[in-house]
Amino acid sequence: QLQLVESGGGLVQPGGSLRLSCAASGFTLGDYAINWFRQAPGKEREGVAYISKSGGSTDYIDSVKGRFTISRDNAKNTVYLQMNSLKPEDTAVYYCAAGVSTFQAMPRMRPLYWGQGTQVTVSS
Repeated sequence: QLQLVESGGGLVQPGGSLRLSCAASGFTLGDYAINWFRQAPGKEREGVAYISKSGGSTDYIDSVKGRFTISRDNAKNTVYLQMNSLKPEDTAVYYCAAGVSTFQAMPRMRPLYWGQGTQVTVSS
């Protein structure tokens, strides 16, 4: 069964950090580009951080540049999102998606598989 499972979400104070993980089972994650999406209540889902199949290319939306870092360990079939200097506006459900890269603006890929999401809440 093809599956993506996110973990690492939680409640953190403004300025804090979290590291999200996205583990794949049933398929080889290294065959796909990855994007971390997020969806806040009442807002559309947006692609936040992109990484190519090899990990050689990454991209971010402006609001997280310099604070978030996407990485992948294809040997572990896992992708990560390190989130630093978190802000209340980062509060959302975060999803990882595996798909095909496109030569377009963010999310720079067409999702084929989705995880179930993990809640990130930034609040004092």
